[in-house]
Amino acid sequence: MLRFQHSEYLWALALLLVLQLAFFSISWWKRRSVRKLGDPVLVEKLFTGYSRRRFTLRFLLIFLAFFFGVLGLANMQKGSRMEKITRKGVDVVIALDVSKSMLAGDIRPDRLTRAKQLISKLLDKLDNDRVGMVVFAGNAYLQMPLTIDYSAAKMYLTTVGPEMIPTQGTAIGQAIQVSNDAFNKKERKHKALIIISDGEDHDEAAITNAKQAFDDGVVISTIGIGSPAGAPLPDPETGTYKKDKEGNTVVSKLNEEELKSIASAGRGIYEHLDNNTEEVVSSLVNRIDSMEQKEFGENVFTDYNSYFQYFLAVALLLLVAEFFIPEVKRSARTNVVVTATEKP
Repeated sequence: MLRFQHSEYLWALALLLVLQLAFFSISWWKRRSVRKLGDPVLVEKLFTGYSRRRFTLRFLLIFLAFFFGVLGLANMQKGSRMEKITRKGVDVVIALDVSKSMLAGDIRPDRLTRAKQLISKLLDKLDNDRVGMVVFAGNAYLQMPLTIDYSAAKMYLTTVGPEMIPTQGTAIGQAIQVSNDAFNKKERKHKALIIISDGEDHDEAAITNAKQAFDDGVVISTIGIGSPAGAPLPDPETGTYKKDKEGNTVVSKLNEEELKSIASAGRGIYEHLDNNTEEVVSSLVNRIDSMEQKEFGENVFTDYNSYFQYFLAVALLLLVAEFFIPEVKRSARTNVVVTATEKP
């Protein structure tokens, strides 16, 4: 099993786009300056020995050095020793609404970001429980099967967004069914489902599926995120708010009644998330801890081999190579010096 020990450093790879923009900007500025001086072909001949290829090569070396440097800092690891560990806990599946209505800003910075923060804090509080993740909008998908690798769960969480599911809507009923299928069907207890949603555009199958899941031993709790008053939906394409066919601003509202009904059918709890993240996390943890726990064994890696040194070595070699590659050919420099010292 491969993993990054410090996966948060991988966000630095976004700076590669900045490097590319810098390269294209400098290249454009150089071409623009040449055109201002006169005919580009004649002007470039005056810059004896200048090589665009060398300039591009040096940039490519820096680009790759940065890439390998970031991978080195993130520290890729491979599991070297596996042990079977016996734990007592509950199987927990978190179903997260990723529809575009979750981008509403009635809870800062937006509903989806706050939901992800809640999940991250919940993972910090869980101990021996296995965790799985389902994402849903107009459809529902199992994003991560049940595991005790909380670091992997957090890595999956960073990739979650509305773009994952092009079909819009809030298919809570399908999310409950997909979550129920993720559990062990042979067991009739030790199973908890946490649904985080604004409850908007719910489907009629939600209550029916919640009752069926409870009959299969799944306790369902729901977290409502947003406000009953609602908030306008941002439109990334226009930079304004979304409009309906009549030109009215689309307002997304929290549907608490639907979420409360689902929690009631699943014999769980309902919590409203606004600025009380810690309180909601504590309520969820207390609810999970109050459930009957099971004993299960799972093979996990207890030791890892690190490979950061190889990536950093490659990055260093690339930087050294870039340092010794001149942008102007040495032969051309020599010719210029000789010409300047000749006597008439």
